[in-house]
Amino acid sequence: MYVTSERALATASAEELRDRVEVVDALYRFGLGQDLRDRDLFASAFAVDATLDFRPAAARWGAEVPLMTGRDAIVDTILGRFAGRVDTTHVVTNPRVRLDGDAARLTALVEAQHLLSADHAVHALLKNLYDVALVRDGSRWVVRSMRIENVWYTGTPAAIFA
Repeated sequence: MYVTSERALATASAEELRDRVEVVDALYRFGLGQDLRDRDLFASAFAVDATLDFRPAAARWGAEVPLMTGRDAIVDTILGRFAGRVDTTHVVTNPRVRLDGDAARLTALVEAQHLLSADHAVHALLKNLYDVALVRDGSRWVVRSMRIENVWYTGTPAAIFA
């Protein structure tokens, strides 16, 4: 599930280092695409058949959400739900990567601030643990599956994600 190896690299080729950067970049595209409301950037993070599981995070504040399946459904759901209503910022940290040929695993912490556009006093600050499976897509990497588990939160997530 999570990448917990004792070291990042024993030895590494330039190609492996490039792959590691590209794997983490998929998560950066995910976060910044939301923050800028850039549909193309956000969509570029996902494989066509991707899944996004926000259910473990939502369960922390008693919400039930469906598993999101398919790049277009993920993009439409997340950007559509927040459009004109929620401002976001995402900070990605502590990325750990494991490569296996054309597949990769990424573990990271993501801090996500969500504020109602009309009233920034209504907010939810989430610290989430991400478990991400990725696949190679040409020279870049894309998310095949993403599972988001909440570590802690402040504010009122129910107001943001309603």
